[in-house]
Amino acid sequence: MITEEKILEWLDEVKDPEIPVLSLVDLGVITKVDINEHRVRVEMTPTFVGCPAMDYMKQDVIDVLNSYGIDNVDVNVNFDSPWNSNKISDKGRKALKEFGLSPPPKHDLIIDIDILEHAECPNCGSTNSIMKTPFGPTACRSIHHCNDCSETFEQFKPL
Repeated sequence: MITEEKILEWLDEVKDPEIPVLSLVDLGVITKVDINEHRVRVEMTPTFVGCPAMDYMKQDVIDVLNSYGIDNVDVNVNFDSPWNSNKISDKGRKALKEFGLSPPPKHDLIIDIDILEHAECPNCGSTNSIMKTPFGPTACRSIHHCNDCSETFEQFKPL
């Protein structure tokens, strides 16, 4: 019998196209799995509305589930509950840091200037950093500089 846990285990193979060490499950983009005897329905909430990789990610979800013998798959994008960076799992935060991106700090859905300004350096762990620009190579990243190790790094923005 196929369970939601098994589907999520298989979907751990679906990686974010921009951060290939991070699965959509650990990113918190996969928000719901419904299983009935004839079909699997997966709901996704993108990190932001204009995400250019949504079609690619939807097809990757279908392809992975098809590879496990699930032929009837619906993938729906849902904006009912907006994505926020608190949805990133601990495993995902660790993967971001190992990839060289500062993971966003957990927050109470209020983003203040200290959270934005003092990102944790993925190289040395210091928060003695300064945001150089909120505009990184993608809409979900910003550029920071660590005053302790003198490295420039990207942070996955807290949202």
